[in-house]
Amino acid sequence: MSDARTPAQIEADIVRRRDQLAETLDEIGVRVHPKTIIGDARAKVVATVDQTTGRAMDAVHRTVLDVRAKFVKEDGAPRLERLLPVAAVVVGLAGLLAVSARRRKG
Repeated sequence: MSDARTPAQIEADIVRRRDQLAETLDEIGVRVHPKTIIGDARAKVVATVDQTTGRAMDAVHRTVLDVRAKFVKEDGAPRLERLLPVAAVVVGLAGLLAVSARRRKG
């Protein structure tokens, strides 16, 4: 097997491959640089947090709509049969807390 290339062609191939190798080494150097690794990790964390936050916001929104549906009719009128017992419990708890606070002071 003989190489039909001229010495100038061989030298040009060597120069081209050397340049390609230098580019590859530069790319590897950038990829393994601590700032690049930290930046990539940070981007992944931010993306995960954004995704998790979006899911949490969706869950909260659905929960608020579910609770609202229990206490407000479709036409926007309050469901008094459900609101009055809840209001009574809240007022009762507030009264108990007030009485308890007075006993601690006195």
